[in-house]
Amino acid sequence: MSRGTRVKTDRIDAELIARFMMFRPEAGRALPSDNLRVLRTLTTRRAQIVEMRKRLAAQMSARRKQGIPANIEDLDDALKAMLDAQISELEQRIECAIASEQTSPTKAGLLRSIPGIGPVSAAMLVAEMPERGRMAAGEAAAMAGLAPVPHDSGVMRGRRAIAGGRRALRQVLSQAALAAACHNPVLKPLAKRLKGRGKPHKVVIIAIARRLVTIANAILKTGKTWRTQPR
Repeated sequence: MSRGTRVKTDRIDAELIARFMMFRPEAGRALPSDNLRVLRTLTTRRAQIVEMRKRLAAQMSARRKQGIPANIEDLDDALKAMLDAQISELEQRIECAIASEQTSPTKAGLLRSIPGIGPVSAAMLVAEMPERGRMAAGEAAAMAGLAPVPHDSGVMRGRRAIAGGRRALRQVLSQAALAAACHNPVLKPLAKRLKGRGKPHKVVIIAIARRLVTIANAILKTGKTWRTQPR
């Protein structure tokens, strides 16, 4: 359509892609390594099972309030135990996948030096953001879906809201933000200030998660752990 024609063939598509890459060569990305693809598969599967366990926990709580017979609770407990075991196994396999990648252990170690970033968050950042350390702060936040997106038209100024990005990564970083808001010596005061200004809990957590991914990108760029960062 951009060429003023509705004709579409594989040859025309290939030509358009080639023209675009000539205009925007930086848009091209190298394919991730085999091990990184395995790591991404493992972290994705873990996120799926964690979501299943979360839904099961909500259902179990609702059934207890309804006085469901104990034999049903036994089935729920057995299913939860199975999900717990699968999550534990996946976390072990994720650790092995990180260890077998040439640069991943070093990067994971740098990330885990940040108060609030644990093994799962570090693994997700390694798997889902291979561009980390090579982006500007705003690009890193947008990649994780944590940058506010404007909705303006003419004189109308719409409400900013986060959108897009990599959903699984955003969910894990939101959990990491809960820990960082309590234990990170830099982000804890920020969370306190935002709460003091009356910001909703969700807004505070998103702001902390955005700062976390920005810090992670900066640390990977410098190659220095959190402990050596200036306060």
